[in-house]
Formats: sequence, C-alpha cells, structure tokens
Amino acid sequence: MENLQLIGLTRQMVMRRKMDVIANNLANINTAGYKSDNLLFKEYVMPVAEMNDFRSSDKKLSYVQDDVIVLQFEPGSIVATGNPVNAAINDNSSFFVVQTPQGERYTRNGEFEINSQGQLVTTDGYQVMGNGGPINVTQEDANLHIARDGLITSDQGELGQLQVVTFDNLQTLKKEGTSLFIGENPVPVETTKIMGGHVEQSNVNGVIEISRMIEVNRSYGSLARALKDTDDLRETAIDKLGRLNA
Repeated sequence: MENLQLIGLTRQMVMRRKMDVIANNLANINTAGYKSDNLLFKEYVMPVAEMNDFRSSDKKLSYVQDDVIVLQFEPGSIVATGNPVNAAINDNSSFFVVQTPQGERYTRNGEFEINSQGQLVTTDGYQVMGNGGPINVTQEDANLHIARDGLITSDQGELGQLQVVTFDNLQTLKKEGTSLFIGENPVPVETTKIMGGHVEQSNVNGVIEISRMIEVNRSYGSLARALKDTDDLRETAIDKLGRLNA
C-alpha cells in the first residue's frame, strides 16, 4: 500500500474514533452529572519511511494518531427537581462518594433516592456515603433537607453529612459507566457548595457536538473521495502503460 493511502487511512481511523466520542456525548446529553469527552490528536512521524522524491526537508512521512481522551469537567447547568434528597455540587472539581461492589466510586450525579431499606442510594442502587458511612432514613423522618455543607436533616434530627472529595489532578480519573469515576487518593473537601433539591445536568452542548459531527462527517467523506480519485488515477495509469507497445 502506498504512503498516501496509509496516511489517509490513519486519518480516517482517527475520524471514526472522533465520531464515536461525539456520538457517546450526544447519547448522554440527558444523563445527570455526565462529563463530556474530547479526543486529542497527535502527529506520528514514521521512523523508517521516506519519500526521496522530495527535498530533504520533506522526506519524513507524518501520520495522524489519536492520542488521549480528555475529560471536560466544566459544570453542567443546575436545575431544581423538588426532590429533597437530590443534591448538586456547585463547583467543577468535587464529587460525591458512592459504594459499589467494586469499591468506592465518585460521581457528580446527585439524583439520589431512598430505597426500600431506607438507604440513600443512586439511581443504580449504590449507597451514597456520608462522612460516617452510609446514610439511612427511617419512616419517621419527614421534611428532609440537605444543607449547603451536605448535612442531611429531618424533623427527627441529623441523619448524616454527605461525603464530598476532590482530586489533585482530575485528568487522572477514569470513567466507569456514564456518571461514575474511578480515582486514587481522594482529598476531602472542607467547604462544600451543595444545593439540596437540585441536580446538575450533563455538560454536553448539543449544538457544539452536532457541529463537530457534521464537520467530521464532511472531512471523512472528502478524504474518502480523495483516496478513491488517487486509486482511479493509478488504475488509469497502469492500464495505459500496459497498452504501450514495447
């Protein structure tokens, strides 16, 4: 396969990967606490390939390679839900702590609810952790309220305080599912900005993602046509050369 085709193929592969990332963002536009992804590219210079027909400064062949997916932690809009056990963090670097069968996970999705056992849980059924452990609510607890510091109270008294943590480098976090993150060395947040009865929505901007999708689709189509034209030109040249008389 010729160098032009190889370079074009790497570009197509990257654009397909980019399209997958955009499609996943759009699929989670209504997922509370979802953080969008952005795929970064880098140049890869083939160490052994050369094009000696050009000047010395043009010999290196440059390919396209998808480098890393960067998480976008800009906060989504915060909306009131009317549910007193819902909660939103009004910053862009803190997370609630939940307990899963695989261990502690971290989330911005504050669509909490109370299960049949009286435990405060996520919509997936994972326990929401307080500073003293899981948070439990009894049938006698009425008029639930979540304060700015994460303290949950009822007319019977205090029930617990939501555990909120942050990380020194948010880009070290890894996604698990749609709104959970895996991280190491969480740092407790001393001053929280929690809004009870609210939920943070996805930070996906639908207009921007659709624009990116159209741009990628057009670029992919243009490149495909260019590669086809190159193949047609090569076939025509071979056919004409084959017809020449010796």
